[in-house]
Amino acid sequence: MDFALTEEQSAIFDMAHAFGQDRIAPHARDWERDGTIPKELWPEIAALGFGGLYVSEEAGGSGLTRLDATLVFEALSMACPSVAAFLSIHNMCAKMIDKFASDEMKARVLPRAMSMETVLSYCLTEPGSGSDAAALKTRAERTNEGYTLNGTKAFISGGGYSDAYIVMVRTGDVGPKGVSTVYVEDGKPGLSYGGLEDKMGWRSQPTRQVQFANCNISSGDLVGEEGKGFTYAMNGLDGGRLNISACSLGAAQQALNLTLQYMSERKAFGKSIDQFQALQFRLADMEIELQAARVFLRQAAWKLDTNAPDATKYCAMAKKFVTEAGSRIVNQCLQLHGGYGYLADYGIEKLVRDLRVHEILEGTNEIMRLIVARQMLADH
Repeated sequence: MDFALTEEQSAIFDMAHAFGQDRIAPHARDWERDGTIPKELWPEIAALGFGGLYVSEEAGGSGLTRLDATLVFEALSMACPSVAAFLSIHNMCAKMIDKFASDEMKARVLPRAMSMETVLSYCLTEPGSGSDAAALKTRAERTNEGYTLNGTKAFISGGGYSDAYIVMVRTGDVGPKGVSTVYVEDGKPGLSYGGLEDKMGWRSQPTRQVQFANCNISSGDLVGEEGKGFTYAMNGLDGGRLNISACSLGAAQQALNLTLQYMSERKAFGKSIDQFQALQFRLADMEIELQAARVFLRQAAWKLDTNAPDATKYCAMAKKFVTEAGSRIVNQCLQLHGGYGYLADYGIEKLVRDLRVHEILEGTNEIMRLIVARQMLADH
């Protein structure tokens, strides 16, 4: 069992980290204030091969492993978890197209998605169906030309900002077997967006409802087969859970790095506060939890890469453990900064706000526990 990164993996991490520190970190607060990420950033990220991290090389992607991809998201989230997480969503959508779409759709969609001239968003959640995702009501009725969509998606990162949407819709009866996946380009008649959501964190990502009112798409915009959409959506979420965990990991590492620097400079009672044993113990506890989270995440990524039968269980366990560990660590880092941690200038309070949603999206951590328990009982 080898726990070391390969030379190539270390280079991938270093490249992503350098880009994040150079092109994202200096602007993260401005983008948060403006409520948007400049569109010109994405082709720069795509030039590094990050527009299709685990899309096959035959389809124009980078063909990396899931473990490789977690390194990219960990490194980028050290600059801004909000930007890194948005890139994760795009990659999740691109992989769904690569894995399940027709050759015609791949040829039509993937080249611009790989260059990130087309930015993709994922539309599963609805106002009345979150954790119970199979209860979605957005309907796609068959027509002579394709489908007519009616319904509303909620909490969509990139709503009104992205260039196209991967949308889970109901083409059949109630339940997961009645769900299909379709591709909807921005600008389609009948496609509209709700108002900009005012959020606690991830404020640089525009988030809106995505609304369909007699929105017509062609039959060629069906991803894969009818009735398989829920399976496709869940398949995408395994990797998404790893990515969002990696975003928590990178942000927690950045917070700890900032805290070590701050504590070496902050004086109290005649010495720097990193010399107080009680505070050293807190640093040690955070480091132990962070390293445990990192090993757990990479094991889960390895499980997914090797198609292990318990990969979904491990992705769920990692998502629950790593996102909660990340939140605890950044919150402790804020505490160790004292009053300064509460100020935006020190960069910690943004990480606390950004990471909180990681315990909710890609499946709430309550649902992660449910997935794990069900698998345990089934195995028993």
